[in-house]
Amino acid sequence: MKQQYAMEIPVHAPTIVGAKEFSTGINGCFSDVSLCCLTCWCPCITFGRIAEIVDKGSSSSGTNGAIYSLLMFLSGCHFMYSCMYRSKMRAQFGMPEDNCRDFVAHFCCERRALCQEYRELQYHGYDPALGWQGQKQNQGLVAPPMPGGMTR
Repeated sequence: MKQQYAMEIPVHAPTIVGAKEFSTGINGCFSDVSLCCLTCWCPCITFGRIAEIVDKGSSSSGTNGAIYSLLMFLSGCHFMYSCMYRSKMRAQFGMPEDNCRDFVAHFCCERRALCQEYRELQYHGYDPALGWQGQKQNQGLVAPPMPGGMTR
């Protein structure tokens, strides 16, 4: 006689893959006072650094920072541009999409959101201040210069 086994699949099984959020909260700005000050007075620099790393070097921090500044001074819609990069970062690090919360974070707390994204890149081992090319050199992907000549 054959026995039939019923497979039960739990309905409330948690999704483990990619189910994470930012490593720090949006109000954690003061954990790095120098970043907080830089972002407070020159958010275009912080944004440019973030965008260069998220774009993996396909655009420069200077270009992205300039676009951000132009949008900020001409239209006031710079937060929409930076929100787009927050979504790209979420996708790269396997975080769940949350477009509404991302938009609200950038609309209401633009500078805090930029600081949070910068800290997230640091959490994942990047140093946005070095730029994309600096990441490669920092990780030893480029051979160090050899000293010239022989010494005794």
